[in-house]
Amino acid sequence: METKSERFKRLAEKRTRKVLNEIRVLSNLSNKGLYEHTPEQLRKIFATLRDSITNAEARFKGEQNRGTEFKL
Repeated sequence: METKSERFKRLAEKRTRKVLNEIRVLSNLSNKGLYEHTPEQLRKIFATLRDSITNAEARFKGEQNRGTEFKL
């Protein structure tokens, strides 16, 4: 039977790899030959990502979490 620690490690590794892959895919939007964006759109994207990381870290520390929504 898998311990809580083992389950955490297995899922944390899998989910972290998934998030890192999605960030890599997001960065593909930087190709100016295919996409156009404004500085404001970039600010909103990266502010939302930073807020989401901050909120996730707060939850691990037992602090209150506030949801992060995103829309350009």
